[in-house]
Amino acid sequence: MNANARTNEPNVVNGLNVDDLIALIEGVKGDVSKAATSWRVATSWQGQTRTRADVEEFSIGGQNVSRRFTIDIDEPRELGGSNKFANPQEHLIAALNACITVGYVAQCAVRGITLESLQIETAGEIDLRGFLGIDPQVANGYESLRYTVRIKGSGTKEQFAEVHDAVMATSPNVYNLANAVVLKSTLVVG
Repeated sequence: MNANARTNEPNVVNGLNVDDLIALIEGVKGDVSKAATSWRVATSWQGQTRTRADVEEFSIGGQNVSRRFTIDIDEPRELGGSNKFANPQEHLIAALNACITVGYVAQCAVRGITLESLQIETAGEIDLRGFLGIDPQVANGYESLRYTVRIKGSGTKEQFAEVHDAVMATSPNVYNLANAVVLKSTLVVG
């Protein structure tokens, strides 16, 4: 019996309750219906190039979970905005970095690797000729994104390489950006 079991204290590594994480993994292995999640964000125009995205809930295993978050988005002045908030591209990159970060923290935690620091820097270029409709031969988004992961902790180089491979193989946002996601739109006028 380990010390945590004797004291009924959770096994926490990198701020994550590893016992809860393992219970989630085992629960999904035992009942595939627990694996289903659904996400929704409603965005409304706030004037000029500003938008507000509202998060109200998500579902996991068929159960709705209430959440209340607001994400304000804008464009730089140079792109017609008021420069009050990060723009959609910065949010996209931030979402990629955040998703990868969660992966590193969790993968390290289940391996018992304590993190000291973790930083992910991502960059990419967009040629405005595509976005502005000037040249149809120019892509209107990123052709590639480059990211550097700086990680420090109790793991060895080999362990961190295994963690890196696991994160790249399982990150939802790595998958979403690396593969074509089918987009289905509905236009409602009036």
